[in-house]
Amino acid sequence: MSRPAFIEVDGRRTRVRADGDPANPPVLLVHGIGRSMEDWAPQYERLAGSYRTIAVDVPGFGFSERTTEPITLVRLARGVASTLDTLGETRPLHVVGNSLGGAIAQQLLVEQPDRVASLSLINSAGFGSEVTLLLRMLTMPVLGPMSIRKPNRMSAVLFERAIHADKSVATKERIDHAFTVGSQPGAGAVMREAAIELGSPRGVRPEWRRELAAGVARTPRPTLIIWGSQDRILPAHHIEEAMRVYPHAEVHLLNGVGHMPQIECPKRFADLLLPFLARASD
Repeated sequence: MSRPAFIEVDGRRTRVRADGDPANPPVLLVHGIGRSMEDWAPQYERLAGSYRTIAVDVPGFGFSERTTEPITLVRLARGVASTLDTLGETRPLHVVGNSLGGAIAQQLLVEQPDRVASLSLINSAGFGSEVTLLLRMLTMPVLGPMSIRKPNRMSAVLFERAIHADKSVATKERIDHAFTVGSQPGAGAVMREAAIELGSPRGVRPEWRRELAAGVARTPRPTLIIWGSQDRILPAHHIEEAMRVYPHAEVHLLNGVGHMPQIECPKRFADLLLPFLARASD
């Protein structure tokens, strides 16, 4: 198994990890807002037997440096694409995105359809206005700037516990890692910038969601949609809109699971993802 490494992408220090035989079909793993590639750690070994598995820290998140331009969904998707270019991976990929990573995956399909072989959208952003107050607070005039002024371990605790239906998954190690990620220089500012770009105190903005839905409809791909029924970040009823946007998708609602099924029920998750990827690779 490999370890995360740093490469230079368009002059930015970017953290990546690649596992598995480079000759195998490629899978790209994209994490959510304020997170890092560690959100896919329970899946690395499961995927690496059959796929070249590439995980990235999205520009400005995890341990990757941000772009010099303002954070937008388009720029995040282009930053991920540039990372693939730097790695020399130009084949169509099976793109797996969680939360904001799901929206980035869809934007990648809109921007560079030839680059996407299939989509797996896991509790994905882009399908409804409701979002946790923890993220809406970032967009508020007074609370937003206050919340990013200094890294706060309690914020890491609250968010980590909100993510999982099973609170025992929010271990000290996961909380420590979340706090470390949140303590990176400029991490709070990037979080707020992304939150304001994509949402408001009332919730996720509809304009970019409509534009994204129209864009992906132009180039359909095999699609897997998975959602945890106990998601407190992006509520599970968003799955209904996801099914409208992707009427051809394979859909699974996982009872008793939160925002990150790939962590909370890793075997159950892999038992859905791996057969889908095998079919999409044929």
